[in-house]
Amino acid sequence: MLAADPGASIASIAAQAGVDRRTVYRRFDSREDLLAAIYEARLTAIERAIEDARLREAPVAVALHRYVENIIAVNRSWPVDLTRMLADDTVRARRDAAVREVDVFLRRATDEGLLRPDQPQGWAATLLPELVNLAAHQQAHLGPGRAADVVVDTLLCGLGAS
Repeated sequence: MLAADPGASIASIAAQAGVDRRTVYRRFDSREDLLAAIYEARLTAIERAIEDARLREAPVAVALHRYVENIIAVNRSWPVDLTRMLADDTVRARRDAAVREVDVFLRRATDEGLLRPDQPQGWAATLLPELVNLAAHQQAHLGPGRAADVVVDTLLCGLGAS
């Protein structure tokens, strides 16, 4: 609900969840506390997705697919935008650590020949989250594994016929 309407009220969130507004307030003191809990859950899911992908240990093609599949699942489960919380230093630090981990992996993927080294610096790091986001939301009819197939194929092969 918050993904569709970031300004949704506690009353409307409670109604959508099938509970009374007071039930939500028993757990969260304010709307900001509810949002913080949602962002915390999303960040934790992202960190687990990165850990599960084994970006530093697994073969790069396996790690790439696993990472993409995991993040598609996170994006579908927690479709809220973290940029709203980046003013919080702790949230920003956790997000930046996750981004660094993926950047290190993408450098490894380039060094090991999975990604072309002749692309502009940071191009894969810019393109990958966009492709993942598109697959998560515009290809919802595909399961996370199949959607990851599409993302990885698009990233590695592009859309050209040659």
